[in-house]
This record gives sequence, C-alpha cells and structure tokens, in this order.
Amino acid sequence: MRLYSTLSRRKEELPQPPGPIGIYTCGPTVYQRIHIGNARPFVLSMWLRAWLRHQGYDVTLVENITDINDKIYLAAPGASGELAARATEWHREDTDRLGLGRPDFEPRATETIPEIIALIEELVRDGYAYPAGGDVYFRVGRYPAYGALSGQRPDQVQEQEDEANPLKEDPRDFALWKANKPGEDTWWESPWGRGRPGWHIECSAMAEKFLGDPFEVHIAGLDLVFPHNENEFAQSRAAGREFARIWMHNGMLELTGEKMSKSLGNIAALRDVVEQWGRETVLLYFLTAHWRKPIDFSDETMAQAAAQVETLRNAFRGEDLAGGDWAPFAAALEDDFDTPAALAVMHEWRRAGRLAPLRDALAIFGLGSLAEEQPPPPELVELARRRQAAREADDFAEADRLRAEIETAGWEVRDEPGGFRLVPR
Repeated sequence: MRLYSTLSRRKEELPQPPGPIGIYTCGPTVYQRIHIGNARPFVLSMWLRAWLRHQGYDVTLVENITDINDKIYLAAPGASGELAARATEWHREDTDRLGLGRPDFEPRATETIPEIIALIEELVRDGYAYPAGGDVYFRVGRYPAYGALSGQRPDQVQEQEDEANPLKEDPRDFALWKANKPGEDTWWESPWGRGRPGWHIECSAMAEKFLGDPFEVHIAGLDLVFPHNENEFAQSRAAGREFARIWMHNGMLELTGEKMSKSLGNIAALRDVVEQWGRETVLLYFLTAHWRKPIDFSDETMAQAAAQVETLRNAFRGEDLAGGDWAPFAAALEDDFDTPAALAVMHEWRRAGRLAPLRDALAIFGLGSLAEEQPPPPELVELARRRQAAREADDFAEADRLRAEIETAGWEVRDEPGGFRLVPR
C-alpha cells in the first residue's frame, strides 16, 4: 500500500502485512464542540485502520486529546480543567455519533506530564533547548533541518504566535515549557519551576509513549503542517527519534470557497450536521473527496451525499447476483487511499446487483447499516393491519386508500398467506 507523505512529497510504501503499523492522529484541543471539519482526520484515521486490518495488518491507532492549551485558559479563566474535561466528553459523544468505533488509545496531555518533562530534559541536556525565566525554548538555529516538513526556510521563519519573550535567544525559538502565569489554574512542578507544557511537545511525548519509535503514519489537518507538526518533527528528531515516517495531511473543509474555522465563525457543529443529515450521509460525504483535497460543505453537497446513500440502500432491495471483482476496489485504496475511486467501484457493483462485495466494502467505511433490512415503523404496521381488516370486511376502497398512504411513506405492503409483509420501496 502507498500513501502520500508531506515529508517526502511522494507516495511511500507501507511494509507488508502484518506490519505492525502505528498511526498517530492530532486530535482536538478541547474547549468547545467540534465542527464537521474537525471530524475529517478522525474519520480518515478510523477508515484507514479498518482497511489495514482488513488487509491483515496489526494496527494501533492513537488520537490525542490536547487538554492543556492557551485557548482553554482563555475560554474558561479559573476553570480550564473543568472545561477541558467536559469538552473531552463532548468530543467522544460527537464522534461516537459517526458509528466508527474509538481509537485504540486516546491519551490526554494532562496524563503524560512525566514523559513530557523527561523529553524536555533530554533536549536541554543535548543543547537543543534552554531555560529562560521559567520557560524552556527549543533552539531552532541549533537544528539545521528545521523546515523539512513544511518547506519553510529557517532564515525566513518569523516569531510564532503567543511566543514573544525578551529572554529568548532567537525570535524563532518555540516554547517546550511555559511558566505558570496569573489566571492559569493548572500547573505542574518541573526542574524549571511550576508551569505546564507547550502545545507541540505534548504530541511528541504522547506518540512515543503509545507507539514507540519510529511509527509509520502521522495524520493531521493541512492547517497543522506549520508550525505545529514542523515543531513536533524538529524536537523529536533533535532528541534522536525518527518519529513518524509518513505524514498524511488532509485537505480542509470549505464553505462557499472559504475554509471552515472557529476564528471565521462559519462552523457547522458535527452533532448538528449528523442530526440534520444522518451519520450515513456524513460518512458518504467524506467518501466523495480524496483525503488530500479540499472538500466543499454545503446543503447541496450534503443533499447529493444523501441521494447516494439512498441509492446504495435501495440496491439491497433488489436481486443479489453472484460475483463482483474485488480487485479494482482494493487497488483504489491501496493507491493513496483513493476513496472516490473506491466509491465509483461500489456504484458499479450496485448497478450490476453484485451485493456481496458491496456489503463488505460498505462495512469498511462504517456504512454496513445500508445493507441491513429495515424494520417498518410501528405506525405503518398499524396502517397495514387496518388495511388487512378492511380487505377482510370487503371495504376495498379503504384498503386501497391505506395502501396508498403506506406507499407515500416509502413502503410497500405485500399480501402473504396468513398476513402481510412491509418492504421498503
């Protein structure tokens, strides 16, 4: 299997099954409900794990929870810990709505403090980091390969947001540890005083703790390439770790051509989208675009996805013909996990009535429910009973009226010896 890596700018081969394969996904910073765009790396990582396991790989998937961050302090002064705990549960609740299961590990930064401090101590010892007034900074100038992941030229890197400090040796240096400030209600003791970790060092420590070094795949949104992922990569490599071999950066969701983000105020909460359209439509929507490409989010694109969902579901109400070549489907996913190409193969099976491979393919993407027989709603069962009673009473006009009402609701009533059966139309 080949996956495109931001680091090498080419498709990289995974080892042969069973691997093992470690996948690390940059998870949420927990201070509010996640939006539909935040769900894309979660969905990608869950699908990739499902496919690799189907192919015989031993896969471990880790998605972190960033529950220490400046954004959390700003959102809940004096109560950041309570908000982070609550928002962590929101994240689980909202992603559970997608029906894809959970990552194998979901570590929180607050649970990884000893490993974070130990990693910072290594970097200080080896001259890649230095204390400055209770903070600790990474020496960008000491690591000449800085910029390898993002393509940034080290001599053109500007001071990073929220990193200004007159005690820094170089404006480009970024924080590994931050001294406790007034209003910050969570802190830990460290060799440099009371404080808390910077954002980037958290991921390096959590990935190594749960996946070891090296591991195969790092997944994140394209907006995290710089500075977050670049800083992860630099500090881990400086500490002597190979870290991630393949870096997968998914494209962003766009709303009328503009990136969806909290700062722009154009977000659509995941739970609201799932409630409006249903989880199957949300998953089908993500299938329609290659993971590396941007994807447009609108009522129109969601309606198109909903129509495809119904088309696929309807296939299982027809005749199931034997056969169906699995190879084109597998080839699409083996070549950079091309879900639009895989979806096209699934529609070919649908049109040909090859339901066995279609059922298996849908299950990989969490859409196995489309192949399940639907129980009729209780109110339609009652209408069918009334229709049967009308027929027995020779009231055929009423029986026909009730049949039409059932059909309007999307079901067909079929008379059978001793009763009836309701079938989705």
